[in-house]
Amino acid sequence: MPMELQAQEIPDISQNYTNCFSTNSRSFRMKQSAFYLIAESIVISIHLLVFFTSRIVINGFNNDLTQRSIVWCKLRQSFGTSFTLISLSIVCFATIDQYLSTNYNPFLKQLSTLKFARRLTCGAVIVWLAHGIPFIVFMKILPVYGCTTYYDGFNTYVTYIYYLILSGLLPIVIMSIFATLAYINVRRIVKSRIAIFRRRLDRQLTAMILARVAFLVAVTLPYIIDRIYIIQVQLTQIDPVQKATLQLAGAVAYSLFYLSYAVCYLTFCFCY
Repeated sequence: MPMELQAQEIPDISQNYTNCFSTNSRSFRMKQSAFYLIAESIVISIHLLVFFTSRIVINGFNNDLTQRSIVWCKLRQSFGTSFTLISLSIVCFATIDQYLSTNYNPFLKQLSTLKFARRLTCGAVIVWLAHGIPFIVFMKILPVYGCTTYYDGFNTYVTYIYYLILSGLLPIVIMSIFATLAYINVRRIVKSRIAIFRRRLDRQLTAMILARVAFLVAVTLPYIIDRIYIIQVQLTQIDPVQKATLQLAGAVAYSLFYLSYAVCYLTFCFCY
């Protein structure tokens, strides 16, 4: 990736650490949405630190460890997929929780608790870290393609299950549906007799989540499409101009995808 991408990732990291501290205020620290925001910020910060360091070594020192170290090749892909899915899961949980917390149904409303939020987050971390184990098994450094999968069946899984469903359609559908339902609930709360502070808090949290979801959907789709296309196309068998075009499109999609991490901080600033 170009050096401009590295410059972009520096404020992303610092913004997410700032996010962790700024949400720890007395008004919001007991809200599940604030917990999810802090948890996502921690995951994003770790993700960016690992991959940002890797990009510095690749672009700054022309030393791509994924092409020389089989251990780093396997671990980088495993942690990359795991942290991406953990981050997306947390956003989905936050959206669902906001729908539950603003619901008029007492049974659904009581499901929105900080204890349940912590359990969901811990469960997601365990499940998606385990999901990264096959990447450790099936990743290999090949002479022509570099760090890639050597098993066709797993390559098909990565293309159609991981990229298309797990990190693409499934979280997008879940976030879109529950964000819309939460917005409808908040519109009803405005007309109710609930305390002004509670109504204001629910509106702010819902606005923050809606902005996060909208931007995440917009920047995730190009990245998913690019990754699926790259996996299916043999770059060594196309002409140099087309290859350069694909690499440029990939760099843009990659930059947009990681730009969404900064929005985790920016939406908080605007909504609070």
